[in-house]
Amino acid sequence: MDLLAHLEAYVATVDESSFSRAADRLGIAQPLLSRRIKTLEAHFGGLLFDRSRRQVTTTELGVLLLPYAQDVLDRAQRLGQVARSASQAQVRVVGVPTGCAPVALARVIRAGTERGITLAMRELPPAERASGLADGSLTYALVRVPPEHAGLRVPLGLASATSPDAPEPASTAVSGRRRRAVHLEDLRPRRSGATTGELPAALPILTLTEDEVPYAQDRLIRAAARAGLPEGLLRPAGPAATALAETLAGGAVLLCAEPFARQHGASWAPLADTALHRGYDVQAARGRRGAVDVPDWLAALLAAAAGASTGAPETTRPGSAAEDASARLAARG
Repeated sequence: MDLLAHLEAYVATVDESSFSRAADRLGIAQPLLSRRIKTLEAHFGGLLFDRSRRQVTTTELGVLLLPYAQDVLDRAQRLGQVARSASQAQVRVVGVPTGCAPVALARVIRAGTERGITLAMRELPPAERASGLADGSLTYALVRVPPEHAGLRVPLGLASATSPDAPEPASTAVSGRRRRAVHLEDLRPRRSGATTGELPAALPILTLTEDEVPYAQDRLIRAAARAGLPEGLLRPAGPAATALAETLAGGAVLLCAEPFARQHGASWAPLADTALHRGYDVQAARGRRGAVDVPDWLAALLAAAAGASTGAPETTRPGSAAEDASARLAARG
């Protein structure tokens, strides 16, 4: 027996003093309402209504049980309201890469608020974003995937110092004076024409935590070896602040996305090898009924926050294979 439905029939009949009007109020057929009243009377072991008169009247048992029945219905209604409010106010945690521009993340939060959704941004390393989706501590996240399989691509390049008195990088391609794509072999030390015959030391290439995922590290190490770069030239940057300080002082170049470099006043030039770029998919945690859909507006705004390209990469022409839906999705953001 659906106790709440039967109690609703009982209370409505008391209020209306009529089976037909009570049925109309509840939007059900009168025979169904009558059956519910009879089932409830059998359950409580006594008549709730005196049907011997022209107008339905409530029996002593019916009058006695009425306030308790109304209390049960009121509590059930409040329970439903609390549950709905909690569901609407639930904070959805979004895992994003470290270093996203605060202004871009603010746009994501505001867009959620406009849609009645409370979003909380959490900067996490790649592995923690993936595990957060798996254990349910994150609702959505930007997950690193190889760029050739990614829905979103973020061009990576090398950031360098812009100060006029900073030491020159091994290649002017990284100095920001020309925005041509950088090949790793460009970073090999060149003879400066000095009579010593010694090659100048190459600047270290620092990598951020965001790019220290196994497949990305493996690709970068192999590419550096093919380019003939000295062993040990690549090294983890550690904290981003100290890596930026070393880069801006002219002591290193930093592998990063363009928005991150520009945000901190560094020059930037893209890597020619697109296999070394970042790839992302916007994914959602799996709920009880399976995977949760990622809203298009959220995917577009997260793409922009991560620095996904809004057009064809500089190393490709419009209409080429590298110009795909990922760029168009970011552009819509």
